[in-house]
Parts: sequence; structure tokens; C-alpha cells
Amino acid sequence: MEARGDLTSILPYLPVVLRGGALFWPPQAQEALKALALGPDVSRVSSGDVLADALTDLRLALNLDPLPRRSAEGFGLFFDDRLSRAQARDWFDHVLPSLAHLLLRLPTLLEDHYHSAGDQARGLRLLGSQDAGLVLLSQELAAALLACALFCLFPTADRTKARLPAINFDSLFSALCYNARQSQEQKVRCLVHYFDRVTASTPAGSISFERKVLPRRPVSNGITYPDMDAWMKSDVPLCTFQVFSTGLIEDEEQEALQVDFANRYLGGGALSRGCVQEEIWFMIYPELIVGMLFMVSMEDNEAIEIVGAERFSQYMGYGSAFRFTGDYLDSKPFDAMGRRKTRIVAIDALDYPTRLQFESSGLLRYALFLFHLNSSQLSYFTGCLS
Repeated sequence: MEARGDLTSILPYLPVVLRGGALFWPPQAQEALKALALGPDVSRVSSGDVLADALTDLRLALNLDPLPRRSAEGFGLFFDDRLSRAQARDWFDHVLPSLAHLLLRLPTLLEDHYHSAGDQARGLRLLGSQDAGLVLLSQELAAALLACALFCLFPTADRTKARLPAINFDSLFSALCYNARQSQEQKVRCLVHYFDRVTASTPAGSISFERKVLPRRPVSNGITYPDMDAWMKSDVPLCTFQVFSTGLIEDEEQEALQVDFANRYLGGGALSRGCVQEEIWFMIYPELIVGMLFMVSMEDNEAIEIVGAERFSQYMGYGSAFRFTGDYLDSKPFDAMGRRKTRIVAIDALDYPTRLQFESSGLLRYALFLFHLNSSQLSYFTGCLS
């Protein structure tokens, strides 16, 4: 495989290495994953505490720091104390070895991904600020990348400098130790359920992540950053939309546009202590987390559209009352690209804007979001009204 531009931008943020035009796990990491894949009789990993030690060994093999102490305690707390004996036994006997097998295939999955992306500019790469573009991933590759996040194997150096959110699950597990709210444990339960599902049956669809940018200066097609004068003089009619006064956004069955109104970092507090709108979505649609690997934080003239994420969990409650309540079978149909017809658009919403949202700057900022959407996407704009 030739080193493509899209690969070289993301390679420093992946745990695999490029050698001789091909991708590999470093030898020590590969041997450790092979042992995990053979199950607890060989790996001796049959508890959360021992799993934390194994993850530290994996991280050291990748020249990363040991797993933080609080994170190690969190793995032990969840898998040894919060799961039933039957659940824990199934996790260590079946799920964990299957995840290790999946990770061993990561280099091949990535190479197949870049080969199939061809010249269509859909390959996994860093999508930086003002860099409009689309990344199309298989659900299987997404599962492998999420397994890397669970095992805390992604390099963290320079992610903050690059304005990338945290992607490893170490903070998620460490928060179990000092966050008394049940919601934190319930978030982990959603993710563990996701891994139960994808190791039992590999999903076969696709997911796309697209950074949409409205240019700040005029471009050839005439669409540019709006100003108040242009809006005041515009005679373009609004497209048709529907508002539903009851129900949850994610339960709408009419291909509704789902708006993730949070902050400039995709995922917000999903992998730490947050548990409101965005964080809940990232737990019941875990594939959304993959975008946190390569999507740099948004600016005012940008939005991130994710199409095809599968929902895996039922839930109830909000904030500290959030609870995982069981399995969810997503019946959404697929489009021609193999994506489920679930369309989520993330924007950087204003934080407690008070009257600012009614002033010209606030209205223009909202207009940016509308510009990122076409009329067909706005046909079913779903909201929850109190």
C-alpha cells in the first residue's frame, strides 16, 4: 500500500505503524493482542484488575505511558464489581478475545479501507479547521477503532495542540472512581453492550463523517458567509419543515434531521463526566465516537454531519438520571452508500446566550447552520418543545 496523503495526516494519531508501504502493529503489541485473542486460559486476563495490567503492557509496547492509576481502578471497579459474575465471565471468555482478534485485523481493515476509497477522497484522514471533506468508514472498521479507544491505545501526544478531543476511554473509566452518579456507570454499560453486539455479529453497513464549511469569502457559486443586509433583502422562501411537540429526537421515524447542539469539540463530555443530549447520543450510537479521532474542533462557519450511525441501546432519563435499559435493534433503512438513514448534524451551540441569540450576530450564527443543509434535509426538522 502506498503512503497516501490521507493516511499520513492521521498516522501519528493511530497505534499502528507504516513500514515498507504496509501497516503493522509493533511486534510486542501484536504478541500481546495474540495472547488476549486466545482467551483467559492463555492470557490469564479474567478480571478487570488484570485487564488494566494487560492494557498497560499494550500501551508500553506502543511507547505510551502506563494506564493512569484511576483508570486502572475504574476498569477493576466496573468489570469486577458492577457486572454480574455471568456477565463478567462472558466478557472475558468471549467478548475480550473477539475484540483482540478484531484489533489484530486493524492493519488489514485500514489497508482495505484506503484501497476501496481510491481517488474518491473518502479515506480516513485528519479533517482540520476549514477543511471541508468526507470520510466514509465501514462499521467493521469503526468497531476496530472503538476497540482501540476502549483499550486506550491511541497516541495522545499533540492531540490538544491539534484541537482534537480525547478519544481513549481512560477518563471515562477513571470517572467511575470519583463520580458517585449512577449515570457514569450506565454510560459504560451502553458501550460494553455495543461491544457485546458487534463481537456477536459484525455489522456490515457504512458511516460517513463530513465537515461542512461555509466560506467566509465569496466563492464561484455565490454562497458565502451571510450578513444582516443580505438577509434583510432576501426574498428566498423558507423550505418546508415540520415540528413535533412530543417524543424524542432519536425516535422519529421519518428520516428526521437530528441536531447535535453542543460545543465545538465533537462528542463534548461523552468520554468524561458529561451526560446530557450529546453525550447520551454518543452512548446509544457509539459509532459517533469514531469522529472524535479525526475531527478537529469546529469554528463558527462549520458543522459536522454524520450519516449511518447505528443505534444499539435503549435508555431512560437525562443527566444524573440516565440509565441503560437494554438492547435496541435499529430498523432504519439503508441508502445507496450502505448507510442507515440516520442523519446527525453537530454544531457549536452558544452557551447560555440569553439575549445574544436574538441579536444580529446570534441570528447570523444560526443562519450558518441552515446554510449547511439543503431543502430535502430540512423537510423533516424535528425538535422537542417543552
